This record gives sequence, structure tokens and C-alpha cells, in this order.
Amino acid sequence: MIEAERLVRASLGTRYTAAVLRVDVRGTLVFERAFGTLDDEAGARATDVTTAFDLASLTKVFVATAALRAVAAGALSLDGSLTALVPEWRGTAHEAITLRDLLAHRPGMASGADYRTLFNEDVALFARTRPLVAPPHERVIYSDLGFITLGVVLARSYGMSLSTTMAATLGALRCDGTGYRARNDDPLAVPATECDAWRGRVRGAVHDEKAYLMGGVAGHAGLFGTAIDVARLAEAYLAPLHGRSSSALPESLAIEAIAEHGADPVLRRGLGWALKTSDENSCGSLMSPNTFGHTGFTGTVVWADPVRDLSIVFLTNGVYFGRSDLREVRAAVCDAVIGEFAP
Repeated sequence: MIEAERLVRASLGTRYTAAVLRVDVRGTLVFERAFGTLDDEAGARATDVTTAFDLASLTKVFVATAALRAVAAGALSLDGSLTALVPEWRGTAHEAITLRDLLAHRPGMASGADYRTLFNEDVALFARTRPLVAPPHERVIYSDLGFITLGVVLARSYGMSLSTTMAATLGALRCDGTGYRARNDDPLAVPATECDAWRGRVRGAVHDEKAYLMGGVAGHAGLFGTAIDVARLAEAYLAPLHGRSSSALPESLAIEAIAEHGADPVLRRGLGWALKTSDENSCGSLMSPNTFGHTGFTGTVVWADPVRDLSIVFLTNGVYFGRSDLREVRAAVCDAVIGEFAP
């Protein structure tokens, strides 16, 4: 048993019930294993490497990729005005917001909102019209509201629903096991997440409350996906850097996406991606300073190191036993993977 596997097993039953760890080097799978069961009830189904997890905020990077594909197709511009697609911004402080701002979490939008205040709201309209908390371009504020708005912009740019728009990007990435889930999906097929006072045990429906109020389809959360598909997302950005073909994104946009577009002392921001900023980040101390990735509140994470040409996908239902931070577990697993596969 490799050290990373031991570390994943050590938190089974206390931090999560289900996990999948996958490692790819130079675009090739070198390790993949499933752990635990989809809940902690008697007779629970075993986790499989093809299990689809609630990806939570990893959705943001898939949606960002769709937006970059729209830029490549000429349907959107990174720095042009968005008021043709969001006319309600004309004559307001929002008018200066660009696609680059939304992707880099710098439009000045609030981070989120208490879902209990949104029951009678159009959540997407609320997101794009709530007063700004900072001028656009000024600083990074990690924002669900910004990516909810991005989903609206993306859908309007193509004149179709976000789920239909995203299907094309997921197809280009060969992510056959990833998609937005309807609320009537078989709940036993996916890992259970949190038990909350509103919905009870959440299973087969998106955990994120705002996305749930939007019918499970949103720009900031809502996708359920497999480890191989998250690895394919990372490969769409690693491949162009190392001479491997990728139909998902042009090389120039892949490179731009993993460059810094928003300075932040905790996590610098690329276009959709978070960028390693210190050894305290959940990618650990051994991945290079060029590392890019993203976490999801439900217990999901992906990190990719372009120097080592390596990606690590670690999916769990990390809110099953409560909202504890998995940063130290993720960091230890990443350090162990680097020690084993890319010393």
C-alpha cells in the first residue's frame, strides 16, 4: 500500500465514507483506487472508480472551460462589455464587469447569500443585480454569485440553457460520466452528503443550497462527476503545455487560464482556476509554485502541476460527518503522491 492510500483510508468513517483517488502523469493514468461506501448504513454500496460525486465548486472550472471555449469560438470576449448579454447592468456599477473579472473572481460581487433569504427570489437575477461590495477589477472576492452570473452569460451567448451549453463542453472533454443531475436520480447511485435541517440527508440532489433552488443547474455548483472526468479536465490544460493534442482548448487560452489574473494572499486566481500561493494550500508543500487546481465544499479537489506534468484528483463526500476542513488531509495526500510518483 502506498502512503497516499494509507492516508485516504485513515480518514474513512470519520471524515468521509466514500473516496476515489486518481493520479495521472504525462496524461497517463498511474494510480486509481476507490475506498469505502456511499454512506455508513448497513448494506451500503461500495464506492467504485466510476462513482459520480457531487463536484460542488469544481463545477466552476468546467463552466470556466465552457466560457473559454466560447471565447475561442468568438461568442464571448474576455475584456469586452457584457451589457449586450446583461442589459440590466447598463448605467450601474456592474457595467464595468468583464468576462475576465467573472472568471478571476474580481467583479466586486459578494461571495454568496444565505439561502434562507432566497426562497422567494429568482436566484440568478439576485446574483447579477445585488449591489457590489467592491469596484470591479479591484480585488479578489471568491464569489458564487459571480459564477452564477457567468452561467447566465454563457447560456445567453449561445441562446440555449446552461445544461445544453455545458453538454457540448463536457463532450469535447470526453467527460461522459459528468453532468447536472435531476432531483429524481437514483439516490443510491451517488455518495450521500450532508444531513441538514432543511432537506434531511442530501443524496441524489445537489448539496449547494443556491444551486438546489435553481433546479440543480448553475454556474457555480451542480455537476456530478467521476474522477476520470475531473482528470480529463486537468489534462485539457496540461496537454497543450507538453505537446499533447487537445481539442478542448487552444494552447493560448489554456496558458492564459493558468496565469495569475487576480492577486490574493491565500489563493491567487487564474481564469476559473485557483493557483498555488503558499505551502499552506491544500496541494501541500511539494507541488511546484506553478500548480493550479480547485476545491469543492462537498470534499472534492483537483490539483495539477505543469512542471511535473501530473494531476491529482481526490473525490470524497467530506461533509457527511460535518463541515470539517479537509485541507490537511488533502495536503498530506498530495505530498505523498509527489513522493511516490514524482519525487
